Amino acid sequence: MGSVVDEWARAHYGGRVPTLPPEQPRPPEHEPHHHRQVAESFGADAQRYDRTRPRYPDALVERIVAASPGPDVLDVGCGTGIAARQFRAAGCRVLGVDPDARMADLARRSGIEVDVATFEAWDPAGREFDAVVAGQAWHWTDPVAGAAKAARVLRPGGRLAALWNVFQLPPDVAEALSEVHRRAAPDSPLDPRAMTRQTQDGYSALLARTADGIRRAGAFGEPEQWRFDWERSSTRDEWLDQIPTLGPFTRLPPDRLAQVLEGVGAAVDRRGGSLTMRYATVAVTAARTGPA
Repeated sequence: MGSVVDEWARAHYGGRVPTLPPEQPRPPEHEPHHHRQVAESFGADAQRYDRTRPRYPDALVERIVAASPGPDVLDVGCGTGIAARQFRAAGCRVLGVDPDARMADLARRSGIEVDVATFEAWDPAGREFDAVVAGQAWHWTDPVAGAAKAARVLRPGGRLAALWNVFQLPPDVAEALSEVHRRAAPDSPLDPRAMTRQTQDGYSALLARTADGIRRAGAFGEPEQWRFDWERSSTRDEWLDQIPTLGPFTRLPPDRLAQVLEGVGAAVDRRGGSLTMRYATVAVTAARTGPA
């Protein structure tokens, strides 16, 4: 899975990485949380997002629950409630926070309580939690301000866990995706090459920024990485159904999105109409050990 998995290979299945290197400074405009127009674009087709986005390994959910002092969970950037439903199924009481009212509405239909706000601006109104989690969403939050806010709402010993599903496309499909995106959206602030074998370093940087933000908040123990590996098989139509929910494609005009789907669909057809992707689900996590 390329360099990011080489780095993660230091951690065994579900294991601990003792030290994550501090992230080097980046220009503020390059940080994902400055692209609010992208962060709040996923609700344009909330039902598709909920239908096609992968879930998280139950073993990871169970490990986070077991490492938390109680059942009260705050899901930051809860979206349509994918992770929230999994934590609820594991016996937790879950409150979601999401800036997109369209996503929040769909989550509420499945019984998840959601406050509509960015996490940085959200008012906890005195509420406290045993875990603050963020599935595929923490990169839209300022890593230092977000960690500091999490520390303020966590009970002593409470756990912050930011988790991502990182997938590896087959090389030929990855190349087709990158090439057609370059033609259809040359000015996009997001680059789908971060999904390919050659540029998985982008995820290493994301994980390092998250860990560094937790350290700088000053209220947590040393961040750890917990990793779980799995695979997911998709038909051509299932994969094309998911593509419009990915960040580089959510704001494409219909004609340009059609170009992307045509090019990627042809690549999958050449593989016999289906593909199997390897996933590494990684959580950057730490327990609150000091005052917020």
